[in-house]
Amino acid sequence: NFSYEPPACCSSRYGLAFLSCYGFFVAYALRVNLSVAMVDMLKNRSSANTSSSVCPHHSNPVPKHNHTASVYDWDSETQGWILGSFFYGYILTQIPGGYFARKYGAKWLFGIGILCTVIFTLLTPVAADLGAGYLIAVRVLEGIGEGVSFPAMHAMWASWAPPLERSRLLTVSYTGAQLGTVVALPLSGQICFYLDWTYVFYIFGAVGLLWFFLWACFVSNNPSSHKRITEAEKTYIMGSLKNELSPTTDYIPWTSILKSMPLWAIVVAHFSYNWTFYTLLTLLPTYMNDILGFSIQQNGMLSALPYLGCWLLALLGGQLADLLRERYLIRTVIVRKAFTIVGMVGPAVFLVAAGYTGCNYVLAVACLSISSSLGGISASGFNINHLDIAPSYAGILLGITNSFATIPGMVGPVIARTLTKSNTIPEWQIVFYISAAINIFGAIFFTIFGKGTVQPWAVQSIQIQ
Repeated sequence: NFSYEPPACCSSRYGLAFLSCYGFFVAYALRVNLSVAMVDMLKNRSSANTSSSVCPHHSNPVPKHNHTASVYDWDSETQGWILGSFFYGYILTQIPGGYFARKYGAKWLFGIGILCTVIFTLLTPVAADLGAGYLIAVRVLEGIGEGVSFPAMHAMWASWAPPLERSRLLTVSYTGAQLGTVVALPLSGQICFYLDWTYVFYIFGAVGLLWFFLWACFVSNNPSSHKRITEAEKTYIMGSLKNELSPTTDYIPWTSILKSMPLWAIVVAHFSYNWTFYTLLTLLPTYMNDILGFSIQQNGMLSALPYLGCWLLALLGGQLADLLRERYLIRTVIVRKAFTIVGMVGPAVFLVAAGYTGCNYVLAVACLSISSSLGGISASGFNINHLDIAPSYAGILLGITNSFATIPGMVGPVIARTLTKSNTIPEWQIVFYISAAINIFGAIFFTIFGKGTVQPWAVQSIQIQ
């Protein structure tokens, strides 16, 4: 019984949480900045045709700065492919990411993966000049680099996060993703406006290089190899995990993993949640511009609102989830399912509502924001359930679920752009309906088949020896 819990303040496990938060911040900032820059990279957005959006514009037209950056003539289908191409690389490294993190350690895998993304981001403007094909290639390569980030981090937390602090540490760590989105969307809008769109990629690239330096210096794969950790904290973390981790690293029970129903429950939930998340992530700036008529500056600020809410509720949800498990002794499985239902049915309802707000843009932005915010609650639901059912293989499980959950990123924006060719409100309603239906299905499936305890196959390698 570990009654003594080393203080959270200045501890190595929270140090890791904050640095990995900054890492995900970089990863997501580099992922979404293209969505905003895209609005400025296209020819047909000249200030002459301000009537191009469905709803009246809300901005007194601001004098355009003399931008020197080139603009391109891509049709909506090409745009869909450029925005979706990232995910084609991203899906390739999910399962290898989980596997290599177990084999070679997660620190350098995570670090170098994001470093690759940073380097290709810095090359984006060059690639765009060479042509759409080159830009798509660069985005695919960025995806390949970033694909290892979540599985590697999950594998790292398997040896760093004490079970009862899991929701707290992991939400701090992974909400860097929302935070990156929240900062990158408005900031990209401002950078596009005051400098030009190429600087979006240069500035965020520089921030990424700084992160890599810090990560390389201050992080280690596990508590036992950490240079500055206190003895007390090391004993506490390793003691709390000793019954959960299987000792052999080589043996991976692939058949048991793939036959595990609780895992497929996470797969379905993850897929459904990401359908909505990615469709909004890549197309919200377009929707704000084409339907609601916001300029690129306002666009960034307003596109960020949903993710700000998502970030806050994910953090608060993580605190609440662990409180319920620790203080009120509510079974983990109940907590995970309740958080998943709220975090998936809630967004579905408000997303559909957003389609019916017409040109009442206050209401539209409010609905989209509430929808995305509620989604943050599921971060303590299905999203970290991998560590409950098989901590030893968490990285690999996340690789599996995230592979399936990347498909929406590949097809979602392309389908949505195909459905919204003439950019009318009824067309976007269909997009919202599809997302909502998929979300509700995922919540129901997880509620029926999800589990909250370590699965027998995840510890059985102890008996083999």
